[in-house]
Amino acid sequence: MQYLSTRGGVEPVGFSAAVMMGLGTDGGLLLPATVPQVGPAELRDWSDLGLRDLAVELMLPFVGDAIPRADLVALIDRSYATFSHQEITPLVQVGGQRVLELFHGPTAAFKDVALQFLGNVFAYLLARDGGRLNILGATSGDTGSAAIAGVRGKDRIRIFILHPAGRVSPIQERQMTTVLDANVHNIAIRGTFDDGQRIVKGLFNDLHFKQQYHLGAINSINWARILAQIVYYFYAWGRMSRGDPGFRISFAVPTGNFGDIFAGYLAKRMGLPVDRLLIATNRNDILTRFVTGGPYAAGEVHPTLSPAMDIQIASNFERYLYFLVGEDPAAVRTLLSALDRTGYMQVTAEQRVTLASDFDAVAVGDTQILDQIRETYEHDGYILDPHTAVGVQAARHRADMVCLATAHPAKFNDAVYQAIGIQAPPPPCLRELLEKETRCVLLDATEEAVRGHIRSTLAAIGDRP
Repeated sequence: MQYLSTRGGVEPVGFSAAVMMGLGTDGGLLLPATVPQVGPAELRDWSDLGLRDLAVELMLPFVGDAIPRADLVALIDRSYATFSHQEITPLVQVGGQRVLELFHGPTAAFKDVALQFLGNVFAYLLARDGGRLNILGATSGDTGSAAIAGVRGKDRIRIFILHPAGRVSPIQERQMTTVLDANVHNIAIRGTFDDGQRIVKGLFNDLHFKQQYHLGAINSINWARILAQIVYYFYAWGRMSRGDPGFRISFAVPTGNFGDIFAGYLAKRMGLPVDRLLIATNRNDILTRFVTGGPYAAGEVHPTLSPAMDIQIASNFERYLYFLVGEDPAAVRTLLSALDRTGYMQVTAEQRVTLASDFDAVAVGDTQILDQIRETYEHDGYILDPHTAVGVQAARHRADMVCLATAHPAKFNDAVYQAIGIQAPPPPCLRELLEKETRCVLLDATEEAVRGHIRSTLAAIGDRP
């Protein structure tokens, strides 16, 4: 399998190079040159597979000959061994809706599904091919802790994670800053997640700096993240369909950065019988406004009860945009250039028809989040985290939808307590975090500040260019 950039400036590369490159050297995001197709026979055969075996079958066409099958099996087994539930991503009934629980990994967030895999792939490729990797990423909350958990203590890897100071939950902050492994470096920035994402993209686009310091990406700009997330869409279908290729399924996906729902979109392009994909956003509703007829226009980032979704510019939307404009890199470049210049992007009437056929979208406010947490607990005895509540609320009149549960409610107990007057019992991975020692630096939200910190940190430990 070969990989191309959404902006057309990268020669085709294999899976290994795509993973290690992260962000394309032209500033674009990498995608497979062709999307593998899954037919009715495969859907029937795969419908009874557990998530481990299903992941192997789904990933092999994307990995190609970059990783032998036996090694891929071992990587997947090692990645899922850290999960506390035997099904890894169980599908549960909550009242009249089905909820796909994606929070049974080591940091109690859906991003563990992808980042445990990506961390092990990084370690495998570095051990096989030599070299070292300095991972740079920005987080709105869950990505940072999941990324750190995926690579902490691993040879040949160091990780620098940016989070917006004071804009993640106390548990999320502690999950990152209490990891004291020598290869882990936490940076709080005086700004928003969008500022952090801008800094990371800017440093990756500084090709000299990227190459000099061996930068790698663990945010959802890394293709392997999306690949690992495709798997649980097929898994949910298998649990519900009983192998009937004619069975159609719909998903409600809380999203801020568009990575999780883009994985669902790719699953549909591969041949999964998906009826509707519902984008569920909070007050930061740029995606909802765009899907429902408005321009893609960046605004102010508003703090909400679902902070991991407090995002305006969704970086993974560029991957969907590539398909929306007919896989035309020049058209992608034109639209993104307009967005950079004006903060505004508009598509054609024909493309709007395609957009409406691909997605529905609903925005949910904080009051609705609290009401949904309260209603679900009172009716069903089930506690939603505020991000999952966004998805459940958005899908409340669509009983046929599977709602993705993106985090354990104990990660956001301030919102849970506000809604129902009690706190969710924390899983083992979250207990006692508030009592642990922390390590973090506070920097201005500028490329210069972060670039200088990376240079000085690596120089102090003898890792020079």
